[in-house]
Amino acid sequence: MDTPSKPDPEGSDTPSVVNERTPKRGMLAWMASNSVAANLLMFVLVVGGIMGALRTKQEVFPEFDLDLVVVAVAYPGASPAEVEQGILLAVEERVRGLDGVKRVKSNALEGTGTVNIELLLDADADQVLADVKNEVDRITTFPEEAEEPTVSLARNRRQVISLILSGDQDLRTLHDLAEDARLALLDDEAVTQVELEGVPRLEVAIEVPRARLEQYGLTLGDIAREVSRGSLELPAGGIDTNRGEILVRVADRRRAGYELQDLVLRGTATGAEVRLGEIAEIRDGYEETDQYSLYDGRRAVRLTAYRVGNETPTAVADAVKAYAEKLRGQLPANISVDTWNDDSQILRERIDLLLRNAGAGLVLVVVILALFLDLRLAFWVSLGIPISFLGSFFVLAPTGLSINMITLFAFIVTLGMVVDDAIVVGERTYAFIDAGNAPMRAAILAAREMAVPITFAILTSIAAFAPMFFVPGTMGKVFVMIPAVVISVLVISLVESFLVLPAHLGHGPRRRLPRRGLLALPARVQRGIAHGLRWFIVGIYQPVARGAVRERYI
Repeated sequence: MDTPSKPDPEGSDTPSVVNERTPKRGMLAWMASNSVAANLLMFVLVVGGIMGALRTKQEVFPEFDLDLVVVAVAYPGASPAEVEQGILLAVEERVRGLDGVKRVKSNALEGTGTVNIELLLDADADQVLADVKNEVDRITTFPEEAEEPTVSLARNRRQVISLILSGDQDLRTLHDLAEDARLALLDDEAVTQVELEGVPRLEVAIEVPRARLEQYGLTLGDIAREVSRGSLELPAGGIDTNRGEILVRVADRRRAGYELQDLVLRGTATGAEVRLGEIAEIRDGYEETDQYSLYDGRRAVRLTAYRVGNETPTAVADAVKAYAEKLRGQLPANISVDTWNDDSQILRERIDLLLRNAGAGLVLVVVILALFLDLRLAFWVSLGIPISFLGSFFVLAPTGLSINMITLFAFIVTLGMVVDDAIVVGERTYAFIDAGNAPMRAAILAAREMAVPITFAILTSIAAFAPMFFVPGTMGKVFVMIPAVVISVLVISLVESFLVLPAHLGHGPRRRLPRRGLLALPARVQRGIAHGLRWFIVGIYQPVARGAVRERYI
């Protein structure tokens, strides 16, 4: 019968030769004996992992749906009170009693209103979203001027980088320059979303002398109504065509003062028209506010770029920085442009940390195993690090996980565990070869002997991380990425150690240390280290371990 041997009487764990016949039964033996199958599996993990990594989106922090449904309705020209009475109260009444709804909050602004519907922790967000849409669609009391409601799950947006324009100029000049810069950035293929911040809302001030009002029989209320009517953008139904329905909108929205100059207020008895510009002074300006933006003590406006879709934070940041360099040469001396709050740098640093640690671990594994065991064995064992990491991308790519701060942290955590199983299998193979077994036989015996303990060791680690799958709420959507990455890396490492590594170790030559020539020096160093380690184990470690077990109650 073909079984591994017992340890020798001196307490050494080095197996001796039983026979030279190579075991053939079982998946481990079949994979070790068929290098084509093992190499094909390795090829699938590596190539599939590379393709998966290239398709995986990058972001600084993970983007996910919040437990919040948002209903937004535009009501052009309406005051906050009108928005509340005509829009918000009707929506609140419909959605407040739905299953899965925890709390409802509303916000009324001039011309628009939003209803934020907070969900219970165990609620099905998609189902609640569908229920809210159905209830909102059933509302028939919205004002005619109100636009179509939008219902969506709230998402946490993550900015990438900000571009700041500052200088000793009036706000209007900085605003115009920032708007030009925003449009220029949006022309870049790497940038999709840029928002202007740090600027008060634009306002149009209209001053009408009392005498003019009395002359034409007008009041300020009359003028306000005509301005509101002349600044609307309303839906006007649809037109069915061969290519589908075309939505029609009546766009008559005036945003600037000069656009209001020719607004007709009323006609006279003679047929003439009274226009706003004839009786009023119209000025463009900003709403009064006690908030303003300063940068280095000077007035400033800010452009913030966001990552959208599969855009990478590094590509967005690089595009903004390149435009900032170009813009510096075009601005007056008293206006400066700077980049600020570059979150992509955090992602770069975390990726660099992962690569440095992986490289250091790779070198340490190769050096230590080469000193204590064998250079060829060290090479194949250390190869388990990149194979395990790439293989995890092959597994994780279909799940939609991204490369972000959380997943990179999980990869760094696994660096200390990923090659443990490969080292144990490699060392056991070395021990069987050192005892005189053929490499193929040694690899199969080592894989069989270590399969159960290593599998249970991996399962223990998986059990430690698995509870993070069940963390509820928003934090659970973040923490779920850690066990997903750790478990996938450990499982791929286990597969590589038992289905790929034995084939590589088993097809090598018998281990013979050269005793002469240039290669004799490393061999002598290796023998010296091995003898020193054996002396430490037999002379120090084993007596201490036996004494600790014997006097375990002390």
